[in-house]
Amino acid sequence: MFNFLRAIFQNRALLGSLTKNDFKQRYLGSFLGIMWAFIQPTVTIVIFWFVFQVGFKSQPVGDTPFILWLISGMIPWFFFAESLSNGTNSILANSFLVKKVVFRVSLLPIVSLMTALLIHSFFIFFMLAMFLYYGYSVEIYWLQIIYYMLASSVLLLGLSWLTSAIIVFFKDMGQIVSMLIQFGFWLTPIFWSIEMVPEEYHWIIELNPVVYLVDGYRDSMIYHHWFWNDLGETVYFWTVTSGIFMVGGLTFKKLRPHFSDVL
Repeated sequence: MFNFLRAIFQNRALLGSLTKNDFKQRYLGSFLGIMWAFIQPTVTIVIFWFVFQVGFKSQPVGDTPFILWLISGMIPWFFFAESLSNGTNSILANSFLVKKVVFRVSLLPIVSLMTALLIHSFFIFFMLAMFLYYGYSVEIYWLQIIYYMLASSVLLLGLSWLTSAIIVFFKDMGQIVSMLIQFGFWLTPIFWSIEMVPEEYHWIIELNPVVYLVDGYRDSMIYHHWFWNDLGETVYFWTVTSGIFMVGGLTFKKLRPHFSDVL
């Protein structure tokens, strides 16, 4: 871990350059360019808001307007889905670095993570602006978003190491990840409340570590609840995340020497 963190520091300029290029190349050739990175998630939020609040007449969740409750759950999910999807393909997309350049390949998933973080940061400010627009005042609990961003990043890095290493040898992994992201969206209480499910089944839903992150954003923005107050859930999340991080790192290290032969 120490060597890995040192490698990040030593390659910080290269990581910044790769992140900038990755951000540009995704939307190269399109008329609106990088604006699509922000337009697509915004349109998705608007569609869900229109369907559930205008169409189905969804009522406020407690004392919170439905749109605020919705975006505080969808924004962390967008970050998770975007980062995992692109992180899975990070080795394939940068195969020239793997084959021809002396480079610490384990840093490549970080490039995808940093790109997703840039977009996520924009939507964090968008979410804060929405809360202020609806008359909410700035709360110290909002600073917890930084903690949940860090927690998300550690989980995503472990998952990206695992999936990006496997997809080099098993191309179907990309499709599997896409399907899991789709299933995960509907199985995670993003636009529906966990209270809709009988209490005896809550533990099954909470096995999903992303539930901790989605609930964390809402605890920070809406319910004003510190993460250490739910010690059991916090310990569970970090236990699972640490396990994924180690398995992902070891898998990547084991398969790394064979990347150039397969690519």
